[in-house]
Amino acid sequence: MVLLMTATPLEMTHQNHAFSDVAFVIQWHVLGMFVPSFFTGHLINRLGAQRIIMSGASLMILCILLNFSGSSVWHFWAALLLLGIGWNFMFIGGTSLLTETYRPEESAKSQALNDFVVFSSAACSSFGAGAMLHLLGWQLVNYAVVPLIFAALCAHAWLWLNRRRLAVTVP
Repeated sequence: MVLLMTATPLEMTHQNHAFSDVAFVIQWHVLGMFVPSFFTGHLINRLGAQRIIMSGASLMILCILLNFSGSSVWHFWAALLLLGIGWNFMFIGGTSLLTETYRPEESAKSQALNDFVVFSSAACSSFGAGAMLHLLGWQLVNYAVVPLIFAALCAHAWLWLNRRRLAVTVP
């Protein structure tokens, strides 16, 4: 998410969009990241964390498809809004799943390790976005995100299958 979020204003500037349009797109992206937090927990309680994570990944794929379909302000706005909502669903859903994986005495270390990995990855993506955009171009930056989303989808498919298998084998 951070890779696309950081590269988008650079690409918009490269496409000669006005600074006010770039600011508009980023403002809506930030709203997409945080406004859903008011109801994401309720959706997780109702539908399950894995469905919310899968929905978030789907929104991120839609973001990439929009990025490939055009370079108008509307394309950038809709794509980053979807990216923000997708990130919210995946981040909160993943954090919710994390709380099911450790014992109470392990909570501080588990949460700290998770935060370290997530935010270190975000920092590297942020620092690398400009260089990637310059060296590879907008299309390849978007393609670079696809394997990461696919890895998340595969991990959650594996988790879903394991939980389903355990549900069948446990009397």
